[in-house]
Formats: sequence, structure tokens, C-alpha cells
Amino acid sequence: MSLYDIEVKNIQGESLPLSTYEGKVLLIVNVASKCGLTPQYEGLEALYKAKQSAGLEVLGFPCNQFLGQEPGTENEIQEFCSLNYGVSFPMFSKLEVNGEGRHPLYQQLIAAKPLATPVEGGKLKEKLASMNLLTDDETNIMWNFEKFLVGRDGTVLGRFAPDTTLDNPALLAAIDAAL
Repeated sequence: MSLYDIEVKNIQGESLPLSTYEGKVLLIVNVASKCGLTPQYEGLEALYKAKQSAGLEVLGFPCNQFLGQEPGTENEIQEFCSLNYGVSFPMFSKLEVNGEGRHPLYQQLIAAKPLATPVEGGKLKEKLASMNLLTDDETNIMWNFEKFLVGRDGTVLGRFAPDTTLDNPALLAAIDAAL
């Protein structure tokens, strides 16, 4: 099964095959509105605006699995993102990225890239470990705002830790190479 065979629901609740984005470079991100990393929405939107015409799509998937940091309804999430960050990239309905309820999209993404590239000098993993918030399974999504880069052919090209900022040279180089 290809990533393009997977069905997702947009933020309005309508089913949509990922094949809608076939031929595009995708940056798939699990997002949350009440997280210390939430300001990354600004960088995601700036990246989307800068590179959409070259074929980049940023896809935001809200997830409430990390300390309940995405408690709102889809309408509340959409309103928050629009009002606070001017988000215009596609947003989707909440889904689970870890555990028994892991969405098939994340099953495929994790199977293709089991480990995220850590941020040089990043302290998030250390901080989460000190708070006993990491799971025993290193292939699990660590936290909100973990990023997967998918090539135009549906191949998962990279996985980046949640604290990878949107101006990170390694992330930008990978996106540019894919475009």
C-alpha cells in the first residue's frame, strides 16, 4: 500500500485520499494549539507561502496525545490557527500518531522512517525524558510538531524531531532537494 492509498479527513470532516497531493512534496506535521512548540505554526505558514508555488504542501494533523495539548474541536482548531497564525495550508481532523489507535498514515510514515533526525544541540528529548514523558518505543512520535518529508513519488525522505525549527538548514536543504 502506498501513502497515496490512505484516506484522511480534512478539518471540515470530509474524507480525502492522500492521492490528492500526488506529485507534490509533502511536509506532514502533527500539530497542537496549546504546546510550547505551537509558535512553529508561524514558520510552517511562512515555509508554505515561500515554497507552495514550487510544489510544497504542508499538511497539519492535530493530535491530542501529548498532555492533552490539542483539546479543541476541529472548528476551534481551525479558528485558532487562522486567527493567531494566518494558517492557509491544509489542516485535517484530529488523529492518533501513537498507540493502538495510530492512524494508518502514521503507521506508514513511521514504518518508512522509524527514527527522527535529532536537532543538533536540541534539548527537547532530554527535557521530556526528565519529565518521564518519553515512551519506551523510540519509533513513536516524540511530541507535537514532529515532521515527515515526503517526495513527489510518495517516498518518505526524512523525519525531523519536533524541535527542528522551520529555518533549520538540514530541513530546508532536504525540502529544496525534494523540490
